Amino acid sequence: MAVSRFSASSLPTIAAAAQTRRPAPVLRNPPLDYAYDGTFEGLLTVLFSIYDRKAAPNSIQPLGAVQGGLFAQPVEISTNEATAARVWDGLLRYLDKEARTRLFHTFLSEQPDRELLIFRYTDLAMRTGRDISEHYADDNVRRVQRVAQQMYREKHRMEAFVRFEKTRDGLFHATIEPDFDVLPLIAAHFTKRYADQRWLIYDQRRHYGLYYDLHRTDIVQFDNEAAPRRHAGVSATVLDEREPLFQVLWQAYFDHVNIPERKNLKLHRRHMPLRYWKYLSEKQPRTQPFQPIQNKRPVQPGGPALAASPIEKE
Repeated sequence: MAVSRFSASSLPTIAAAAQTRRPAPVLRNPPLDYAYDGTFEGLLTVLFSIYDRKAAPNSIQPLGAVQGGLFAQPVEISTNEATAARVWDGLLRYLDKEARTRLFHTFLSEQPDRELLIFRYTDLAMRTGRDISEHYADDNVRRVQRVAQQMYREKHRMEAFVRFEKTRDGLFHATIEPDFDVLPLIAAHFTKRYADQRWLIYDQRRHYGLYYDLHRTDIVQFDNEAAPRRHAGVSATVLDEREPLFQVLWQAYFDHVNIPERKNLKLHRRHMPLRYWKYLSEKQPRTQPFQPIQNKRPVQPGGPALAASPIEKE
């Protein structure tokens, strides 16, 4: 899985007012199949090549998933970071920052035709000559907006449901398996919130993670064999000796703040979908049965009355 260096918080910005609109080149040549390295920079380079060659795309495919035809092979476009940055900055001539960020979110959504969707959206913006973010009569605009909403929900849930385990060397480790590639979107949140501790968040589905070393957050990648496996559990020899106690205390807290009389599983599952439960400590089987806190003395019938409070005496 190729990972882009772009993120919603670190993308370069240029004042849109200083930009002048230019009409998009007419794509007069026969359509082509394009292939790229699977990164966001690579896709931006493809967008540049489409207008440079004046050939619309039949398809845009990552190299690992290229399906060539019998009579034509896809044109492989090499990623050029300078060209990608130029294209990204140039989009501000036709899109505002929020609409441009939605294109990045669409790429991270891993939709099967995300590349063509991004091309059609940008091409429409370049040819329309006005803001198209609310042009919902167009199917591509509706899809980009819907994908952006799905990405926002997934980002919010990951920020809320990540649970860390502490290892002997002081590293806090968490494993997730989101529906979308949201690690680039949650990096800023965890870097700011847990700035005083080393942590690693590993995406088990995409085999890469975020590592914070008290100074900066970097992308790290794992081989399939070396990747952490949450289902098998972290080895007890790796975990901090107090980690099991922390988990028991957290489960006890969760049990004691629960109000059985207000139990509503339908609402609970809507706010905390079942697919997240396998990574939540409070949803794991209890190592010891729940016992209510015995810190209250019940009043027995005919027994001594409780002493009145000072307020009641007045």
